[in-house]
Amino acid sequence: MPIYLPEKTQSSTDTLTPRQIVAELDKYVVGQSAAKRAVAIALRNRMRRQKLTPELAEEIAPKNILMIGPTGVGKTEIARRLARLAQSPFLKVEASKFTEIGYVGRDVESMVRDLVELGVDMVREERIEEVRTKATQNAEDRLLDILLPPRPIAPDEDSAAAREQQGQTRERFREQKSFPSFEIIAGSSVEEVDINLKDMLPGLFQGKTKRRKLKVPEALEYLRQEEEQKLIDMDSVAKAAVERVEQAGIIFIDEIDKIAGREGAHGPDVSREGVQRDILPIVEGTTVNTKYGMVRTDHILFIAAGAFHVSKPSDLIPELQGRFPIRVELQPLGKEEFIRILTEPRSALVKQYMALMETEGIDLTFSDDAIRRIADFATIVNERTENIGARRLHTVMEKLLDEISFEGPDLEQKTITIDDAYVTKMLADIVKNEDLSRYIL
Repeated sequence: MPIYLPEKTQSSTDTLTPRQIVAELDKYVVGQSAAKRAVAIALRNRMRRQKLTPELAEEIAPKNILMIGPTGVGKTEIARRLARLAQSPFLKVEASKFTEIGYVGRDVESMVRDLVELGVDMVREERIEEVRTKATQNAEDRLLDILLPPRPIAPDEDSAAAREQQGQTRERFREQKSFPSFEIIAGSSVEEVDINLKDMLPGLFQGKTKRRKLKVPEALEYLRQEEEQKLIDMDSVAKAAVERVEQAGIIFIDEIDKIAGREGAHGPDVSREGVQRDILPIVEGTTVNTKYGMVRTDHILFIAAGAFHVSKPSDLIPELQGRFPIRVELQPLGKEEFIRILTEPRSALVKQYMALMETEGIDLTFSDDAIRRIADFATIVNERTENIGARRLHTVMEKLLDEISFEGPDLEQKTITIDDAYVTKMLADIVKNEDLSRYIL
């Protein structure tokens, strides 16, 4: 069977080495080098497989990954960033949402169908970008036909000159992107276009006529979207999407530890073990029927993750364990990692709050001492209560900036520096009181 490879994915990631993939992930996720190495190798092996003969490539299955680590340490973010880097269809599901066949709930095959839907959306957006210029031109022509209909040519008038003049007028409006503003039909308001939806979507109204009045910019956008759909072959989109899902799709199964048999339990747990057995053929490789055709899961990359606080990986059924040969353990985050998370990534938390306050005209800055103090408080709360990893920083930052966020539009002082003293003032009492920190932070 021939191997179909999405051209865009192949061209954009074909030159990335595992070291470069890890470097890209480092821009968004702090630490966890073992997990980054594992996913980088998995992505690189996909690139290597693309260069093999179809017969050999068909035999090489992806090496699925099992991530083990507490919540909030970057498991999901690593998988999500990897998918964006590879421009692959990516779906995150929670294993606990699925039920065994025969029970009320979602069946495991729905994850493949959802992934195909995402793949179709991805390919459609790419095709729209390719035809956007042509669609815009067609929409402008249709709009000008409504706004500037060809006027009748008088018997004594030079027809060639008249047509040339009309063409020049249309081009002038097109070049300036300034369409004429005048009434199109009696009763319509200025700068509105009366559009007959029956002509555009004949199958929708089944003989009924519905008219809409749109302002010229809205009408242009409406017509452009319609032209885009006309220029796109959805059969081709569906075929390309299925091929991309089969060869480059990534499914991230979170909370897989929740369906593992727990240590000390007596007898098999039918529901948990049943879900595992239903997931097994999807991971092993099967064919799922979707509205876009049959989809094979043999070469979809599965990344499973779980905290495994109560259970352990060996509590999974042996067949499922064997389908996740690569296992990486993610380390809990401490104060030093929190400091880096607050400042280093491209979308670091501190940068986000500074940008949000800038919209109010507030120049918000954080001193180095303040950042260290924030990380220190987050670490203390994680140790005293439930360790939720980097997610603790969100609650701490929200509490810290609560007053500034509320008073921001009314503040006279537009330059604010968050220092060690301010952090201590806002958070120290809550952190010291274990009951308060349990419920507030």
